[in-house]
Amino acid sequence: MNDDPTRPVAVEPRNGFRIWIKFQDGQEGEIDLSHLAGNGIFKAWNDRDFFESVRINSYDEVAWGDEIDMCPDSLYLQLTGKPVEEIWPGLAATKVNA
Repeated sequence: MNDDPTRPVAVEPRNGFRIWIKFQDGQEGEIDLSHLAGNGIFKAWNDRDFFESVRINSYDEVAWGDEIDMCPDSLYLQLTGKPVEEIWPGLAATKVNA
């Protein structure tokens, strides 16, 4: 089993281009995606049935159809407001200064 805290385990569409999402570590809540709606590939969300087809795909991404997917790590950070270093403490140690 994948024990990554940023792994989504449930997602549901909500009104106004919002999604409710729950992650492996129990964090859950709504994320507002309205700033994306109607722009570029996200014009597809204008079809409400399509927006409501949100799911977690086989790569643990939040997805709509075969064309739109969102990184679960980014959604987790957005929902929790946690800094990257808190989730992946070893990441700071691997950065290379240019």
